[in-house]
Amino acid sequence: MSGLAATAVAVGSIALAGAYLALRRFRQLDRLLADSKSQLEHLQRQFERFVPGDVVEQLTDQHAAFRPQRLRATMLFADLRDFTALCDHLDASLTVTMLNGYFERMSQAIADHHGHLTEVVGDGLLALFGAVEPNPWQGRDAVLAALAMRAALSEYNAQLRVRALPELRFGIGIHSGEVVCGVMGAGELCKFGVTGDPINVASRVEGLTREHGVDLLITEEIRRMLEDGFRLRPMPPSHVKGKVDAVQTYYVEGLEPLTAERQASRRTGAEPVTGRETG
Repeated sequence: MSGLAATAVAVGSIALAGAYLALRRFRQLDRLLADSKSQLEHLQRQFERFVPGDVVEQLTDQHAAFRPQRLRATMLFADLRDFTALCDHLDASLTVTMLNGYFERMSQAIADHHGHLTEVVGDGLLALFGAVEPNPWQGRDAVLAALAMRAALSEYNAQLRVRALPELRFGIGIHSGEVVCGVMGAGELCKFGVTGDPINVASRVEGLTREHGVDLLITEEIRRMLEDGFRLRPMPPSHVKGKVDAVQTYYVEGLEPLTAERQASRRTGAEPVTGRETG
C-alpha cells in the first residue's frame, strides 16, 4: 500500500471513529432529554395534586406567571353528613376506599362544569369557580356542578347498596364574592387557594343545610347570577357566625324540564353548542 493510500485509510478511520463517537454522544443526549422530559411530566402531575392544572401551566410559562390578585369568585363547599361517626364502625381501608370513590365522582362533576377542586379536608371539599380564569357564568356553573354532584352521589349510593355498605349524604353551600387568590403556603405545603370573608359565608351556608333539612343551598348573591331554568325554594333567613344580618338562602330543587333536557343533550352531543346558553 502506498503512503498516500495508507494516509487516506487512516483519515477515513479517524472520520468513522469520530462519527461513531458523535452518534454515541447524540444517543446519550437523547436519552438524557427523554429522562428529563419524563421527570418534568412526573413533577407536573405531582404538582397538580396541590395546584389546579391551569395554574401549573401559568407558573411554568415565563410570559404568564400567575400573580396574586383580587377577583370575584364562587365557592362551593361540600361536606359529608355523619361520616365521622360512620368511620367508627368501618374498617380503615374500607373507609378510605369509600371516601376516594366519593371524591373521584365529585371531582369529575366539578371539573365538567369549569370548576377546580382546590381543597380536601377530611370528608369535606372546597371547589372554586372563576378563580383560575375569568368566568362570567361562574354562579350558574357552580349550581350545575352541585346538581351533577347530587346525581353522582345517588349513583354511587346505588353501588354501595349493592355491596351492603352504608349510603352517604352530603350538604352543599354556594356563595360568591370578592376574594384574594394565589399560591399560598411555604415549601412543600404551598397550594393554590383563596382567602376572604365570602369563603366563611359559603362554609356557614353549607352548615345551614342541616338546619333546613336540605342538601343544597345558595345565597342571594348566587340567585342573582342565575337565569330562568332553576327551581328554587326560598328558605327562612338565618343568622350565621360573623354576620350581623340574617342570610337569605334558597334550596335548589333542580332544573326545569327544558333546561334539564338541554343539559342532557350537551352530554350526549345531540344538540350542537356554539357557546354557553343563557337560559
